[in-house]
Amino acid sequence: MHYLGRYKSLLALVVVLLVISSACTVGGSYLIKPLINDYILTGDFPGLAKMLAFMAAVYIVGAACSFGYARIMVHVSQNTVAKIRSDLFDRMQSLPLKFFDTHTHGELMSRYTNDIDTISEALNNSFGSLISCSLNFVGTIAMMIVLSPVLTGITFVMLVVMLLVVKVIGGGSPPDFAPQPAAAQQQSALGTVNGYIEEMIEGQKVIKVFNHEPAAKEGFRERNEAYRQAATRAQAYAGAMMPAMGNLSYINYAITCCVGGILAIRSGDLGGLAAFLQYTRQVSQPITQISQQVNTILSAVAGAERVFEVMEAQPEVDQGKVKLVRVTEDRSGNLSEASFDSGEWAWKQPDGTLIPLRGDVRFNHVVFGYDDRKIILHDISLFAKPGQKIAFVGSTGAGKTTITSLINRFYEIQSGTITYDGIDVRDIEKDSLRQSLGVVLQDTHLFTGTVADNIRYGRLDATDEEVHAAAQLAGADTFIRHLPHGYDTVLSGDGGNLSQGERQLLNIARAACANPPVLILDEATSSIDTRTEKLIEKGMDRLMAGRTVFVIAHRLSTVRNAKAIMVLEQGNIIERGDHDDLIAQHGRYYQLYTGQAELS
Repeated sequence: MHYLGRYKSLLALVVVLLVISSACTVGGSYLIKPLINDYILTGDFPGLAKMLAFMAAVYIVGAACSFGYARIMVHVSQNTVAKIRSDLFDRMQSLPLKFFDTHTHGELMSRYTNDIDTISEALNNSFGSLISCSLNFVGTIAMMIVLSPVLTGITFVMLVVMLLVVKVIGGGSPPDFAPQPAAAQQQSALGTVNGYIEEMIEGQKVIKVFNHEPAAKEGFRERNEAYRQAATRAQAYAGAMMPAMGNLSYINYAITCCVGGILAIRSGDLGGLAAFLQYTRQVSQPITQISQQVNTILSAVAGAERVFEVMEAQPEVDQGKVKLVRVTEDRSGNLSEASFDSGEWAWKQPDGTLIPLRGDVRFNHVVFGYDDRKIILHDISLFAKPGQKIAFVGSTGAGKTTITSLINRFYEIQSGTITYDGIDVRDIEKDSLRQSLGVVLQDTHLFTGTVADNIRYGRLDATDEEVHAAAQLAGADTFIRHLPHGYDTVLSGDGGNLSQGERQLLNIARAACANPPVLILDEATSSIDTRTEKLIEKGMDRLMAGRTVFVIAHRLSTVRNAKAIMVLEQGNIIERGDHDDLIAQHGRYYQLYTGQAELS
């Protein structure tokens, strides 16, 4: 109703058109009485022609009004669902990563497609249909009472029977077959099927490598069967309702014909009988049409619940007040805010104080778990001074990637503090915090667009020259120029036509284009062969020069020159120091480096 409220004037016009349309439908049927009694039975052919022309005009007006409100409702419904879809997408951008960790991509996609489609269908057809049917029903009953109270009493008895049938079919069945829960189950099962399909499409290579096709098909059959059962329960209501209502209307018509025929013989009002029989057919149509719309409405309600469930999800909490701004520095070392790309950054506090962005990151007794029942990091304390390279090594699941995710505030810590240039990261606006950090993830993701667009994703206002410089810095320029259209080559399907190493090079170039003061490399060279790694080593060194760098690596040879190496196990830092110190300790790092222990 909040979204429909934007179109109050149009909806008011729809109601007016619906009233006129219903009046024409009900009034047109009443004209059958004078048509027969006054013109046909009396043989007044000129009068009959005029009456037929008048009836045609009435029905044409009714048809025009029906066409008008249908077109208006299409406009209203499509604009409404477009706004809902836009708001849903905007809300998803503000949700924390934890939300996406607990929902499959396909299940979320289903809310944009199937669930919103059911809302659109209900707004397109059900809204106008419910009002029209209600008006037609009230008008028809009124005209039937005028024509014959006796026959109307018979019709009322049959209407009561119809309502009892609606109640029995809709509410007298077992709880699992009740219409609304079934509709919600249908939408949920459809989301599950979509999520499974998307997952299987993305994992086709893995499926084929491990001959997992039979298991994949069995998994789909199970989910497809669950959806079939839910859809059957949801559709059974409408499927049973329409035949029941149709047959009851025929019984009502037959009884009315018999009784009405006897009354017409006595009174001689043949036209009144013909008009009443027309109303008899009409009176059940609104109930039948409403029963047909019930399933659509219930599906729309279930879809809307799923859509608004996401819209009402708690967004990322951001109470930060400190902003990242561009600055210039005069000869005396005083900073002033700049409106252009000066190449220098500073933190702007609420009182206007500017603190130079240096890249000093510190963890002080940090405790973190994705939920309070399972703690991942235990009392982590570390620091990275400006320009230092800090490396994290350890077994899979030790907490290396988790530490870097906390710097970005993808998740909130349970206790302790993380400071950035002496400022608690919770006091920094999340957008500003993440703008100051460049991240090269282990899992690359390329967007549909040109190679240049994907590199420019790191900084949308970067010039072509800066994009080319970033690619050269990452060592990606050579292979890019050998592509069919160079930097203008369009990538699609997550860069499926590139090798894994080439995709990772573009990922590194994207971070280089962002030119951040702090860089996080999460297995940045894991997909690059040793020869390629050597080729880009100098470029990576240039990229890391003067920056605070956090490196997660399984290849210990890539972290030998780190200022400090943190060895993690089960969420604890068990060793720290530079390469030579750790080798001399003959501890866990020594075992990992010499091959006496495995990282995985």
